[in-house]
Amino acid sequence: MLNSPSPAPSPSPGQGPEHRLDLERRQRLGMVEAVWGETKSAGQIAAIALRLHEAGELLLATRVSEEKALAVLEQVPELGLRHHPRARCLTSGRLPPEPPSGGGVAVLGGGTSDLGVASEACLALRCHGIRTNLLLDVGVAGLHRLLGQLEPLRQVEVLIACAGMEGALPTVLAGLLPQPVIGVPVSVGYGVSAGGMAALHGMLASCAPGLTVVNVDNGYGAAMAALRILRGAGAGGRP
Repeated sequence: MLNSPSPAPSPSPGQGPEHRLDLERRQRLGMVEAVWGETKSAGQIAAIALRLHEAGELLLATRVSEEKALAVLEQVPELGLRHHPRARCLTSGRLPPEPPSGGGVAVLGGGTSDLGVASEACLALRCHGIRTNLLLDVGVAGLHRLLGQLEPLRQVEVLIACAGMEGALPTVLAGLLPQPVIGVPVSVGYGVSAGGMAALHGMLASCAPGLTVVNVDNGYGAAMAALRILRGAGAGGRP
C-alpha cells in the first residue's frame, strides 16, 4: 500500500499562496509594494502587514474603509498601524520625512469631491519621501482660482491633476505650465459622467501635448508615475 503523502507545511503569515509579496520592489524600482485593500479581508491585510514588518518594509494598503481598518488594527495592535481616513489607506512604520524645501509634486483637485483620490496620491508620495502640496478648488468652473496659483505652481517639478465631470483641469494645466502633468479622472459627476468615464475620455482626447493620464480614481498610479518622472530626472533620490 502506498504511503499517504505528508501534509504540506503551513505558509508563513502574509506569504501563503495568495500573498506572494514583492519584497524586492524597493531595490528593483525604488518603490514600496502597495497592497490593494478593497477586496482583501481584514485578516489578509493583517497577515500581509505582519510579513512586511518582519521584512523591515513599510505597509501601504489602499482602499481600506474605516470599518476594515479598525478590524486590522485589532488583529495586529503591536505594529502601530495608522489609518488615513481621507486617503482611505493604512500605513505602518515611520514615513520618510519630507524635504524641508524643493520642488516636489503639486496635487490639484477641481473640488473637495476629488479630495479622497488626491489624498491617496499625496500619501503614496509621502511613503517615498517626496514633498507634496495639495491644492483644491481650482477647477475650470472657477478658472480665476487656478490662474491665481500659476506662479507658485511653476516652482514644483510635477503636477497631478484630479478632476471629475468633464475632466478639463489637466488639459488647462498642460496648456499653461511646462512641467509634466498627470491627469487623474475622478468618478464624480451627474449621469453622463458615467462614473468617471467622461473625464477619462476627455483627458485621453486632450489636445494638450504630452499629458499623461491614469485610470479612473487611480491616485496611487498617478503618484508612482510622478515618482518615476522624478527619479528619471535625478530628483528625489532612492528611499
